[in-house]
Order: sequence, then structure tokens, then C-alpha cells
Amino acid sequence: MSEKNLLEIRNLDISFGGVHAVNHLSFDVVEGECLGLIGPNGSGKSTCVNIISGLYKPDGGEILFQGENVLKLTPMDRAFKGIGRTFQSPKAFEGLNVLDSIYTASLLHNKHKSDAQRKTDEILSFTGLEPLAMTLCSRLPIEKRKWLDMARVLAINPKLIMLDECLAGLNPSEMEESISLVRKINRSGVTVLFIEHVMRAVASLCSRVVVLDEGKLLSQGPPNVIMNEENVIAAYLGEGYKNVIKAREHRSGL
Repeated sequence: MSEKNLLEIRNLDISFGGVHAVNHLSFDVVEGECLGLIGPNGSGKSTCVNIISGLYKPDGGEILFQGENVLKLTPMDRAFKGIGRTFQSPKAFEGLNVLDSIYTASLLHNKHKSDAQRKTDEILSFTGLEPLAMTLCSRLPIEKRKWLDMARVLAINPKLIMLDECLAGLNPSEMEESISLVRKINRSGVTVLFIEHVMRAVASLCSRVVVLDEGKLLSQGPPNVIMNEENVIAAYLGEGYKNVIKAREHRSGL
């Protein structure tokens, strides 16, 4: 069975104050995959997500979603098409509880309240947020706030979900739980664009990785290949990472 592209980025370009944040960038996201998007701070990852979701208007290029150029669509219209995203800082509805927060999002995509409630119940169960359903969003710990962000995106029945550093600020135990949730979302049939700095998580979740540097495509391929490339190590991972790899190779040869 041949792979089918869900999202195609073609020569995407945007500048702020004369600085190229995204510089003639092109890459594809295959339907059903979990694709890692990595790179140093300021490399254009979040800017790229903001363009895809419609928050930024690019200076040039195309964004094809299921073969349709969506650049002229509003963020809401793109969401209705199936393009969802989270933010680096969770955007909770502070005055609502968890259930009502998901239900509010679900109402936007279900004509009948009963359908919205059924979808909300399904998501609460799926994400493991059911025990926290009546908890105010403002009282959630950071991990569960991030889960709630993902849950609200699931309420719009996304075909693509872009997760912008959903592991940032988590302890090791929370990180493992969140990785499991991302994997569960992907295995449910939702394509994932995974923007993250935690390389262990990227290697665990992603079949392919796209590396950005100064707004340009630096490299792309399987994680185990990308993380051993000299240009990626030099631009992003650093010599410390290279020494870790050498140490592992040395131990395996003992």
C-alpha cells in the first residue's frame, strides 16, 4: 500500500523585520504517521505551526491539506477541515471545569448537544481525564493541562494534530505518561506533527524526523539516522550528545 501525503508544505516563506523565520521550507506529512519536527530554539518550528494553523500569513509558498491549498482559509475553517494544534503554554478555560472545557469545544463541531456530550464522554475516557472531569481547569497540574489541550483538539475530530512541546516542564514520570497518550492518539488514526526537544520521546514516537535550522530544512529521515548526522549534531544536538553516542557504542562493544 503506497503512502499518501496528508499535509504538503511547499516553499513556505515568512520574514519578521527582515529576518527569515521560515525560509523556502518544504516537507510532507504522511497520513497516519507521527512526524517529529525538531531544531534549535528560533529555528522556525512554532512559526511553521502558526502558519499551518492559520495564525500567521506567509510571504510565499503553499500549504496543501488533503490536496487542497488552505492558505486562504481562516484558522476556524482549517480546524473544521481537520487541522488541530496545541500551544507551548496550555490555553485552559480558567473558569470552566474539565468536562465543560471539552464540551465547549465539542459543541463547535456537533450540531446536537447529545452528540457533543457523547463525544465529550468518549474523550474523557480516552485521555484518562475522567476522574478530573469536575475539576476546575485552573487547578490542574501542568501535565493535565497539557492533556486537556490535547483533549479539546480531539473534540474537533482532527485528521492532523500538531503538538507544540507538549512534554515541556514535565518530570520523568509525567513525560512517560504523556508519551503514552500521544502514541495512543496516533494509533487511533490521527496523524501527529510532534514538535519537541526531548530526543528520547522523538525517537520513541516518530517514524521520521524533519530538522530545521534558521528557518531552513537541515535534514529529514528516520530518527536513528538523523541523530547521528554530523550537521544535525553540530547545529542542534551538540558535542555532548555525540559523546553520549560514543559512550553507548563503546559499552555495546564490551
